[in-house]
Amino acid sequence: MADLLAVPMKKPSEIDIVKPLKNLISSSYSTADNPQDYGEAISELSKLRNNAIWRVYEKYESSLEIVYSYYDQLCGLEGKIPSHEVQIPFKWKDAFNKGSIFGGKISLTVSSLSYEKVCVLFNIAALQSSVAVAQSIENDDGLKLAAKMFQQAAGIFSHLKGNVMLAIQQDPTPDLNPETLGALSALMLAQGQEIFVQKAIHDKMKDAVIAKLSSQCEELYVEVLKLFQKELLRPLWDKEWIPTVAGKQAAYHGLAEYYQSLVCKANKSVGEEIARLEHALELFKAAQQRSGKPSFFQDYANKSQRNLTEAKKDNDFIYHERIPDVKSLPPVGKALLAKTLPVPERLSQNFKDLFVELVPVTVHQALAAYDVRKNEIVNSEIMKLRESTQLLNSVLASLNLPAALEDTSESSLPQSLVEKASAVRNNGGIQELERMIQELPELLQRNKDILDETERMVRDEKESDDQLRNQFKERWTRTPSDRLTETFRANMGKYREIINNAMQADKVIRDKFESHRRGMELLTKGPTEMLAAVPSAGPGGSNVQNSSAVHHLRKLMEDVETIKAERDTVECELKSATADMKSTFLNALAQDGAINEQAMSVESLGRVFGPLQRQVKESLQKQEALVADIQVKNTEFCKEKSGVGAAAERETVLKELAAAHDAFIELKGNLSEGEKFYNDLTQILVGFQNKISDFCFARKTEKEELMKDLTQSIGRETFGATPAIPGHHTPTQEGKKQPPPRPPPPTSTSGSAPSVPPPSTLPYPSYPQGMPVPYAATQAAPYPAYMPSPVLPAGYNPYAVAPYPQQGYGGFPAYPQPPYSGYPYSAQQQQPPQNRPW
Repeated sequence: MADLLAVPMKKPSEIDIVKPLKNLISSSYSTADNPQDYGEAISELSKLRNNAIWRVYEKYESSLEIVYSYYDQLCGLEGKIPSHEVQIPFKWKDAFNKGSIFGGKISLTVSSLSYEKVCVLFNIAALQSSVAVAQSIENDDGLKLAAKMFQQAAGIFSHLKGNVMLAIQQDPTPDLNPETLGALSALMLAQGQEIFVQKAIHDKMKDAVIAKLSSQCEELYVEVLKLFQKELLRPLWDKEWIPTVAGKQAAYHGLAEYYQSLVCKANKSVGEEIARLEHALELFKAAQQRSGKPSFFQDYANKSQRNLTEAKKDNDFIYHERIPDVKSLPPVGKALLAKTLPVPERLSQNFKDLFVELVPVTVHQALAAYDVRKNEIVNSEIMKLRESTQLLNSVLASLNLPAALEDTSESSLPQSLVEKASAVRNNGGIQELERMIQELPELLQRNKDILDETERMVRDEKESDDQLRNQFKERWTRTPSDRLTETFRANMGKYREIINNAMQADKVIRDKFESHRRGMELLTKGPTEMLAAVPSAGPGGSNVQNSSAVHHLRKLMEDVETIKAERDTVECELKSATADMKSTFLNALAQDGAINEQAMSVESLGRVFGPLQRQVKESLQKQEALVADIQVKNTEFCKEKSGVGAAAERETVLKELAAAHDAFIELKGNLSEGEKFYNDLTQILVGFQNKISDFCFARKTEKEELMKDLTQSIGRETFGATPAIPGHHTPTQEGKKQPPPRPPPPTSTSGSAPSVPPPSTLPYPSYPQGMPVPYAATQAAPYPAYMPSPVLPAGYNPYAVAPYPQQGYGGFPAYPQPPYSGYPYSAQQQQPPQNRPW
């Protein structure tokens, strides 16, 4: 379509999106009940991107559907993965910059899915403008399609104007500047109104309607011209754009006057008709001058001239009306048909979500918050049970029960003690504890090395960015590292705090182990060595096994075993209790469009864990009564026993062995959970390190592109002309001071003088002292090279493809689940309770 303007498109860069997305989705968003890696869907998305970003240059209507599909997939993916987590360095060049003889165009690289969406949406609007321009004004279907395309493009540019800064969060390229987008939206709207004028003419609508449509079109072009002539935007446009817009503003003003003159002619208002036709001719002539096209709207100028000649002739011979001043004429009415259409939720007609099984980010966050609350309840209840059981064991050990009830002969050991010793030996004895304790420093150091390397990567990236920012000052326009790594640094602080707490827990474990070492060594030995180590009760020992106190104590010991068995059952039920919150949250999101996560979590947790919490409370109350009865009956039992010397010493040793058994079982469980904790933390830290590595790589790519653009722009800067040599420095006549002779040129090794090259005429810039040079011109990059992580202990490869950490509540990666025994390796427990390491 003649004289309509199409917006140029942004040029993308090819980039691999498969590997980063596959790593991110499979590790952070794939759960036990949803273990897919989405490899096929990601590959399909990559193919769709490669097809979409290049099809825009074909400028056909059929190309739109492909680009629509890719944009819809981006929107769907962004609703399930936060855009800032996709660390892919998307690079797009400015649409209006033509580059230079030195090559290169203004570009911007941002590692965000939102930036990719913005650039693709810009290209959709640009492609729509190209499709509209390609339509024929002689075809009704072409006019309808052109009007639709221009209005949709106007809506997209208007949408981008209000959202681009929020999406990019840094200075954009000139084509994405909000003022530029506002001007393009105004242009598309004016051209859409122009199509309605052409359609009204094509449909032979009433002259008054066409006049109003043309008057409105003229007003829209006035606004476009005002925006285009802003000092900031003028350098962007093609040299023909502003003259064309200025010409159309005058032409459609003239068209409104022409069709209004036809209305006057029908009303026999000859004087007004002549005035409007004269004004229309002036406007058409101004349009041709402004646009620089002699044939611009020439048909309507000819029609106006013929009508003016005829009207003047009729007025001279028949009407003799006074010709009014054009300024005194009533203004032509206006009729706005073109509108900025809102961006629809789905652009594609046949959209099929490639990631339909992927949980939306809102649901994922709600599930993470639910898991946090559930783990708090589970850990709290299990902690109550285990602390209560530990208290019960300590009370029994202090009373030497049940061993004191079985100590009937000085030539043998109590049966309960024999069973405890057998349990210790079956679990590896003290040697197994020593082995596990010795492994803790290695496991700890492995995690510290990974976290140290991660912190180094973030620190080096920041130092490199700060160095270049100080060097280039305001030219260095990318987002500062501190703003982008705020969450990363918060997570690193959390992980560091967890590791520090784990170190304190390790020390508590070692201290408790040393305090019970002697007893555990005896329990590890055979019955003979134990019997030799236990003192004899002496001749004063009495047998009171048939007393009523003994019978009551034995019954109470049976109750102790029963309550322990009940607690084991409750603990298993607490660990295994689940609820299908994924379906609950998805249904709520589908029905209400939002999730009241807190209310739904409280209701579900109360329904699932309420009965178990009541059982825990009843068990604690039952223990209080049981301990009180044991203490009363044990007092009676002690009164019936005789002997104080050797018997008291024997009882002390038996208590020590019983306490050592309890400590062994407790330490064995804690060390097993601690080992699992360290291994889980390793996996999370490796995933976190991979995410940091992706971020640093994306920033490095962005930095290289920006440095390339900066060095090229600096190289293109023109330096002033070489000043002329002052007259008093020119060679003088004989007798005057002569300049010193020039040194002879150096000779080559062959003895012949090398040819002196002529002054360089190549268009490459020279690099003055201190000016940065492009990366390719130096032996080393002007920024710190990316260093691999240090080698970790043998058998462990932190650089293998490992999952990212699960996304935690509030945006933090999830930490290893705190052990149920209270092993203080979690971020929730800062200091171990007094007198107990867990």
